[in-house]
Amino acid sequence: MARFIFITGGVVSSLGKGLASAALGALLQARGFSVRLRKLDPYLNVDPGTMSPFEHGEVFVTDDGAETDLDLGHYERFTGVAARKTDSVSSGRIYSNVLEKERRGDYLGKTIQVIPHVTNEIKDFIAIGEDEVDFMLCEIGGTVGDIEGLPFFEAIRQFSQDKARGQCIFMHLTLLPYIKASGELKTKPTQHSVKELRSIGLAPDLLVCRSEGPIPQKERDKLALFCNVRPDAVIAAQDLSSIYDAPLAYHREGLDQAVLDAFEISPAPRPNLERWEDVSDRVHNSDGEVRIAIVGKYTQLEDAYKSIAEALTHGGMANRVKVKAEWIDAEIFEREDCVPHLEPYHAIIVPGGFGERGTEGKIKAAEFARTRKVPYLGICLGMQMAVIEAARHLTDMTDAGSEEFDHEAGKKRFTPVVYHLKEWVQGNAKVERAVDDDKGGTMRLGSYDAVLAEGSRVAEIYGTTKIDERHRHRYEVDIQYKKLLEEKGLTFSGMSPDGRLPEIVEIKDHPWFIGVQFHPELKSKPFEPHPLFRDFIRAAKENSRLV
Repeated sequence: MARFIFITGGVVSSLGKGLASAALGALLQARGFSVRLRKLDPYLNVDPGTMSPFEHGEVFVTDDGAETDLDLGHYERFTGVAARKTDSVSSGRIYSNVLEKERRGDYLGKTIQVIPHVTNEIKDFIAIGEDEVDFMLCEIGGTVGDIEGLPFFEAIRQFSQDKARGQCIFMHLTLLPYIKASGELKTKPTQHSVKELRSIGLAPDLLVCRSEGPIPQKERDKLALFCNVRPDAVIAAQDLSSIYDAPLAYHREGLDQAVLDAFEISPAPRPNLERWEDVSDRVHNSDGEVRIAIVGKYTQLEDAYKSIAEALTHGGMANRVKVKAEWIDAEIFEREDCVPHLEPYHAIIVPGGFGERGTEGKIKAAEFARTRKVPYLGICLGMQMAVIEAARHLTDMTDAGSEEFDHEAGKKRFTPVVYHLKEWVQGNAKVERAVDDDKGGTMRLGSYDAVLAEGSRVAEIYGTTKIDERHRHRYEVDIQYKKLLEEKGLTFSGMSPDGRLPEIVEIKDHPWFIGVQFHPELKSKPFEPHPLFRDFIRAAKENSRLV
């Protein structure tokens, strides 16, 4: 039976609850416990799949095809535990489930209310798989005091009462602002946040306090006294130069020990932190630097490409180099020559995205990389733009384009090298989609197998010819142009098992040019860098010595 740790936030948002949860999960693993992490979000979207990246950052996709919050990426990267559909839920999903049950008559004519029907639905979600692990860490999105979060707070209050005493604890993350004019670290916002939490029936067992510097003992004692926690349960969370220092930093502060003490687990198993000591060493002790250009369309918000940024860091760690990733708006190349913008970089990534904006700029970036022999990694839309670029400039299909940008492809106003995928096989079932379907969750989502060509660069990189990777897209490269493009040097080196859907393209007479239809960044971890990112950074490192 799992022990439950509920992580809440106060004072302000974006303090790093997801990172703190992930680091705590990693520390509990280091002590020999099994963990699973969950995210409960109070927004009314069913999931973040239809949200703009500018609103919510990237959408993290699980193996089983869920579109989830980016915090699940932190959970996977720090613990290595693959997230599932049952690890992310929103108010929208909860209310949708309740209303579906009401329409079916499952409530036998009762009046449907937030308490108990909505809170029961939340509790049922929290309890999924509780017999599978030693610890279940559940992060509540938002900030205490937000009206939309109240059903979740009430649900975890009820849940803790339903469980045996000592089976649930509460960890509250807050901010300790430093007032420069007075030279003081202020505890009052945290006191008020805890007061708000206690007013709805929740009392924190641990306080994790974000601050720019150390928390003096005087302030720790004050927080312990006024917030009714033990002094050793006041944990400082100082700003770090790398998020991958977080497990070691929290361990030095005693977070994992405080959690075990709260559960009265004694004697506590000794932690094995060798993995994180090695990770930290690789982050801080690099041999050189490589500059990577990320030519995208959501560059104003780096969280839109969070997993790519972290996967690049992992690739740098594997090669003992510091990766300096710089974001370039693809639309710039539609107004200006891309050459002076891209010449300073050792490698180029064109990531995924939706819609036409910026696509011509991405095509120009792919052309620059192909013709200048600069390492190139195209991901999802980035692969499709590389294929369109090759079709336009290596064949006579100068009008090559994608149905995503013009649904009137049937009028032959251009050659649809990329088309809307209307059916595919998932497991043993055929999936069918139409252009005018609902947008949420209607893509080719989740893990799919691919077969790599013997002797290809990607087969060498992966060390196998059978792989599985996570997808999130509606459009595919049309297989009918495979022969023509291969005659011109663009090899289709990865295909779906039935041979119908291109998964990977590469150029053999190029230092490193690979496009993939899937999202390899989603499976990369600091202690297990994804093979493509590891080799991509190796190629960038080699290129840096040539330029």
